[in-house]
Order: sequence, then structure tokens, then C-alpha cells
Amino acid sequence: MSQRSSPVQQVTEWTPRTRLGSLVASGKIAGLEEIFENRLAIKEPEIVKTLVPDMKSNVVSVSIVQKQTDAGEMTRFNALVAVGNENGWFGIGHGKAPQVRNAIEKSTNSAFLNVIPIRLGCGSWECRCSEQHSVPYRTIGKGGSVRVEIIPGPRGLGLVAGENVKGLLTLAGVKDAWTKTFGSTTTASSVVTAVYDALKKVHGLNVVK
Repeated sequence: MSQRSSPVQQVTEWTPRTRLGSLVASGKIAGLEEIFENRLAIKEPEIVKTLVPDMKSNVVSVSIVQKQTDAGEMTRFNALVAVGNENGWFGIGHGKAPQVRNAIEKSTNSAFLNVIPIRLGCGSWECRCSEQHSVPYRTIGKGGSVRVEIIPGPRGLGLVAGENVKGLLTLAGVKDAWTKTFGSTTTASSVVTAVYDALKKVHGLNVVK
């Protein structure tokens, strides 16, 4: 599982296809918070790219999917990508395509459509500061056979987690936390889904998908 994050390419030309997209492009909506507060569905990745320009992406995994057809064997690539601004916004997405580059692009756009707000805070009894460096309380997420538990940690602790989970929490903006993982943690998609599920349970705004 890769942990290298890279900046997302900025929006250059964009013709909105939805009313929400038009409102964002015209500047009538200036923040993602307003979208979630009004329980609006994001259907264009450019909306997130425009409102949160400091988003980074992390290609978690790329696998080969082969299918036997009448015309022969068809090979496609299945990509899993996580996105985040390292300060309270996080999303994951899957994508399939005949070429690796296209699969990554599709999964990145899917991740933008699945972006959620993460409520950061300090839920550690050892710290109890007012800074948003951890999660506000213990949370557990599930994905397939994998279960991930995130426990608030005191400031300066860092992320006590495996490299896979650490990279995802960093994208979300969690700086200090203990974690526990259970199940088949070698399955990248299950680990990512479990982390996403755990963080979704502490999001600060209402989300409609």
C-alpha cells in the first residue's frame, strides 16, 4: 500500500453540470461547510477541488482485474485512492479502467465525491487542550473483515499506527492517536474502508450520499 501523497491538480477550465456546481463556480458558495450544513449532494469533483485547493491524493493500491470474454482475456486495472487536506477533510474512491492512469483518475474523482468533514479535537484525558490535533472520542470503523479503532492521544504523541493507517489519518488531519486493527489487514480496500467508516462516525456536519 503506497503512502506517498501528492497535490491534486487544480481546476483550470470547468463547465458546471449541476446547480450546486454553478453556485460554486460563480462564488455564491464559498466553502464546503456550507454544502454539508445544507445537506447538499456533491456530484462534481471540481466542486471540492475549487473549494479546497490544498487537497492531496494518495494512491493506496492498484490491482489487475482479468476477465475472460468471447473475444479473449480482458485486463483492467482497479485503483483505490484516498484524498484529504490534512486538516479535516477526507475521502476515498475506487475506479476501474483499461489503463492505470485512467483508473487512478477515476478513483480520485470518486474520492472527491465521497469527501466528508472530520471533526478534530482533543479527547485525551491526558491532554485536555483546546487544539484540534486528535479525534474527540474513541471511534471504531469496519470494512469487510477488518476493524479499526482510533483512540484519542495527547498532543505530541504522534500516530501510533501501522504505515497504512498512519498515512490515511495524516490525510484526514489527525496528528495524535492510538490505533488498533483487527482482521485481515493485508487487504488494502478493507483497511481504507474501515478507517473511513471510523472517521465518518465523528464527522462534524450532516452528510447525505
